[in-house]
Amino acid sequence: MELKRYVAVLLKWWWLIVLAPAVAAGFSYFASRQSLPIYQATTTLMVGQSLQNPNPETMQVYTAQQLAQTYVQIVRRQPVMQAVVDALGLPGSWQAVAGQTSATVVAGTQLIEIKVIDTNPKRAQAVANEVARQVIAQSPTPNEKQQEERRLFVEGQLKDYEARIAQGKQDIAELEKSVVNEVSARRIQDVQTQIAAKQSQLNTWQANYASLLTFYRGGTNYLSVIEPATEPGGPIGPNTTLNVMLAALIGAALALGAAVLLEYLDDTVKSPDDIERVTGLSALGVIARIGNVRKATDQLISTRDSSDPINEAYRVLRTNLQFSGLKSPGGSLLITSSSPGEGKTTTAANLAVMLAQTQKRIILVDADLRRPSQHKVFGVSNRVGLTSLVLDETLPLDAVVQPTGVPGLQLMTSGPLPPNPAEVLNSVEMTRIVDRLRQSADLVIFDSPPVLAVADAVILAGKVHASLLVVDAGRTRTDALRRSATALGKVAEARLLGAVVNKISTRRAEGYYYYYYYYSTGNSTPRRWWEFWRSGGRRRTRSSTNKKAEIVN
Repeated sequence: MELKRYVAVLLKWWWLIVLAPAVAAGFSYFASRQSLPIYQATTTLMVGQSLQNPNPETMQVYTAQQLAQTYVQIVRRQPVMQAVVDALGLPGSWQAVAGQTSATVVAGTQLIEIKVIDTNPKRAQAVANEVARQVIAQSPTPNEKQQEERRLFVEGQLKDYEARIAQGKQDIAELEKSVVNEVSARRIQDVQTQIAAKQSQLNTWQANYASLLTFYRGGTNYLSVIEPATEPGGPIGPNTTLNVMLAALIGAALALGAAVLLEYLDDTVKSPDDIERVTGLSALGVIARIGNVRKATDQLISTRDSSDPINEAYRVLRTNLQFSGLKSPGGSLLITSSSPGEGKTTTAANLAVMLAQTQKRIILVDADLRRPSQHKVFGVSNRVGLTSLVLDETLPLDAVVQPTGVPGLQLMTSGPLPPNPAEVLNSVEMTRIVDRLRQSADLVIFDSPPVLAVADAVILAGKVHASLLVVDAGRTRTDALRRSATALGKVAEARLLGAVVNKISTRRAEGYYYYYYYYSTGNSTPRRWWEFWRSGGRRRTRSSTNKKAEIVN
């Protein structure tokens, strides 16, 4: 789509794009207010005890970080979760507790955060602490009693080794002194052998002392709680504001996507640009939908308020037809559409009135011998008409045509409906009738059946000078328009002048023609704005010799 088509889509579906976010936000707000508050408790574990070592080894720190990743995966497994359920006597299965529990490693550290969410703050705290306890219980970390017993034993061993190491160093020092006083080579050799033996034993004691000291301080695969869970001070959710904003954004995105998709799938003609793109024809007029039509005569809007925008649109159509080279006098014009109900009858009637207002003699012929409507629009009888003239060519035109109340405009209704309309329209008598009508008027307008429904329109198009195609905006499909234009274009005798976009929405119509009104000096600006508001946003003129109207199509 082009940018202007996207803008047109937004203007057409603005109500959906506004309504969908509003409804989504409303439901989200209601659901958030009805939801129970959610609390979160957090327990922090540390793997290893490298922080207690003044000179931690890099390998120990790396190993502890890798172990932390493993313990994170263990936290939500069945052994730990089932143990938590059993220890606290929680209702439900361990899967439910696992769904409320999460575990993560603090990036770049040996710390594990265990988070539990619950609608009860005390229960969230209890579960978080119990999960940490069960993880420690299933690790090589000893319990408190074992830790105390081992601590006392190791302390005794460390004291013993300290004494041995001190005595060993003293013995070595005394032996080294005695070597100086010895004169016998054999004796010197013996003393040096004793020093070597003592040094070897001292090294062993020092190594054992270092191992016991490392064990006393704690190994790498050792878990400890450094921050137990506390009772949450307030809920973490639901976040009503965030939920409403997200729901509104999602609703707007879905509505916008739906609008674009519907427009993409919609292959109906919506604007004059579509007509030119599909058929290459020009749109000679853009007619807005006529409102407040309660009976057939209400469609004849051209006989009412002359300043109505729809009347102005028909005047634009009349002007464009005159510039298109339509023959006058003695010309004939066929008005048809692709399918029934697209407004060809209304367009033919109002255009005929507009042409008659230019001091021309116009004859409007209802050539729809299947579903005639012009007699209903003008409120006249359909007792005699076109078929009467076909049956008896000796009838004068004055006996068949009827006055309409509009100066210069006469109407020939369809007359009694024949059983074979196509044969009647394709007869030699019909050709002679068309010639007689052209000689009696400046322009003859034929209202025919739809092109794609029956063959009547194509047959009649071969007997007139030009044809005009009426398109229902938002209803006529592009394929139907293309086939209708092709069918009429094949008739060499009748030139397809263009198309009329009919029943377009008022908002779209205002995009194609504008009105500029100039009031007399006696009309103040506040009064003009008051009349503008009363007319529903459409400026209307009053009778004034100083008033002029400019129409841009």
